[in-house]
Amino acid sequence: MSGSGIGTGRGTEIAVRADAVLGEGPTWDEARGVLLWVDILGSRVHTFDPAGGARTVMTTEQHVGAAKPRAGGGLVVNLRDGVGLYDASGAFSWLHREPVPGRRGNDAAVAPDGSLWAGSMRYDGGTGGGNLVRVAGDGSVRTVLPEVTVSNGTGWSPDGRLMYYNDTPTGRVDVFDVDPGDPGAVHGRRPLAEIEEGAGLPDGLTVDADGCVWTALWEGWAVRRYTPDGRLDRTVRLPVERPTACAFGGPGLRDLYVTTAATGADPAGQPLAGSLLVLPDAGQGLPQPAFAG
Repeated sequence: MSGSGIGTGRGTEIAVRADAVLGEGPTWDEARGVLLWVDILGSRVHTFDPAGGARTVMTTEQHVGAAKPRAGGGLVVNLRDGVGLYDASGAFSWLHREPVPGRRGNDAAVAPDGSLWAGSMRYDGGTGGGNLVRVAGDGSVRTVLPEVTVSNGTGWSPDGRLMYYNDTPTGRVDVFDVDPGDPGAVHGRRPLAEIEEGAGLPDGLTVDADGCVWTALWEGWAVRRYTPDGRLDRTVRLPVERPTACAFGGPGLRDLYVTTAATGADPAGQPLAGSLLVLPDAGQGLPQPAFAG
């Protein structure tokens, strides 16, 4: 479909009709059977139960780049000034607080070992103003990638030997080797795929059970699937210009959920901008670990 269309696009359905300023970070919470997602600039964490349609919304004290389930219940959140914890009762505490003027937390992911890999960026998008850090369950922090610009999608291959990563302005999906003796160390950075000019920029990503990488294309009206050797395997056109991230969820992890942003969108031409979309039976997802802290 063209960018001027206002339908959902072939095979695309509306999971939650919303007007999130900057929807991001869809994550399937297996323990609760709900889809978590955030509105970064709206400072909100949403849940959606696809079985019954129930929804909840929690407001955070700061802009929230990501929210992930914790192994013992509650959430870990990547906020403006660092990484915080909500326990099962909703009480908040800081795990790692490192405020930097003009910078905020952005996308984050939980690694196979239960650590949180939390990205950041400057509000003005300044080059090299963000980073990617690994936060262990005990709160210890290690900088994985310094001086990135817009830290976004992070994911791991099914065997845990590869890590995929998007620093959005590079226009690439990159891949690293994971050190088998040190899961917090990655090396050998190289492009998996380069997004051609005019097709959008790589934002959030997820890895499916076949080891293929799905990435949302900011300003690209689409999500794409790349094979482990970097071949473009599938493009799904969407009714919004700014899809932000994608993740498998629902029964059997077969449905691909896509968050979107209302910011910069014309409501008349993109009435679904800011909504949570879903591509039913799009593939087979991988179970996502909960944060170990």
